[in-house]
Amino acid sequence: MRLDDLDVADRVVLVRSDLNVPLTTGDDGHVTITDDGRIRASVPTIAALCSRGAKVVVAAHLGRPKGEPKPGLSLAPVAVRLGELLGNPVRFVDAVSGPEVDSAVAALTPGDVLVLQNVRFDARETSKDASERAALADEWARWAELYVSDGFGVVHREQASVTDIARRLPRAAGILVDKEMASFARVLSDPERPYVVVLGGSKVSDKLAVLANLVGHVDRLIIGGGMAFTFLAAQGLEVGNSLLEPDMIPTVRQIVADAQKRGVELLLPVDVVVADAFAADAERAIVPANAIPAGWMGLDIGPETAANYAAALADARTVVWNGPMGVFEMAPFADGTRAVAEAMASSHAFTVVGGGDSAAAIRILGVGEERFDHISTGGGASLELLEGRTLPGLAVLEESA
Repeated sequence: MRLDDLDVADRVVLVRSDLNVPLTTGDDGHVTITDDGRIRASVPTIAALCSRGAKVVVAAHLGRPKGEPKPGLSLAPVAVRLGELLGNPVRFVDAVSGPEVDSAVAALTPGDVLVLQNVRFDARETSKDASERAALADEWARWAELYVSDGFGVVHREQASVTDIARRLPRAAGILVDKEMASFARVLSDPERPYVVVLGGSKVSDKLAVLANLVGHVDRLIIGGGMAFTFLAAQGLEVGNSLLEPDMIPTVRQIVADAQKRGVELLLPVDVVVADAFAADAERAIVPANAIPAGWMGLDIGPETAANYAAALADARTVVWNGPMGVFEMAPFADGTRAVAEAMASSHAFTVVGGGDSAAAIRILGVGEERFDHISTGGGASLELLEGRTLPGLAVLEESA
């Protein structure tokens, strides 16, 4: 079911959005949203429902409050920003459920938007006890008439606002979730070739299931970020003080062997940017990947590697990217990530960016979001899709009503 399949006029629609955005609090207590990408991604579904006369109630989380209220993780400033983006103020209720919420919902008129307080302020939202999650979902189901799943960043979770409430109401995928599902279906089912996957980030262990699943499907596998040094160590190279998972070396060797057996081209760094400390002002140098000095650490791929990776992306027809090539948050170590992003954006491929740090890097480095076919809003969810898993929040949408 898609949004257009629901008759929403004058009905209360509970929308599970992903509004988990980064915040900073100044000395004066003023809260600033440093990246509103996820809020902007939630607007199309909410706006569409409002235009059709729905009474919209938005449920979302922010951070990890661990089941209790924390003022610094309130959704109040997010509600303000959502209203600015919608062009109309939205209402906010400082409660997840109960009489205060019931009254706020009862006061809604068609086209109104109400944002609930951070659902993770209620421990039942993320409880492992299905009966506790069900109790919270039952409270929402007293006033909600329809459910729309639009928080792709949480569809890999079994939570009250993701799966339990969905089973109690007529339901549909929102515009964002529908787009996410379509984009990943395109790269996972029958990708146009050459099919290239770029994996970066800190640890091989974080991407092991992805590597194992994709090695039999891709034409080229490009490795960067901190995880690359475990690959280099698996070749017998010294990596100095670079990030390394020694216990993963045998597994990496098996992945390399599998790639060779299947004819998958595996690209690793040939040069790296090293530093004598993990700091933006550290002394740094560009060295061959087989000549990392003792006591130094690799913090980015080098220029020759960046050129190699760009060349490997030039003729691609499908590209999936998950994980930065270096510590892009520090300007001296951002060039590798920027080079890969630019190469993807300039290619003729269908490009998918797998959320998380990769999506943040595109915005921070100013590459231009509009130059990519799809930038996922869910890092964890996109990883699990690439691992070949069934995601609970998507599976529930397929269940018969």
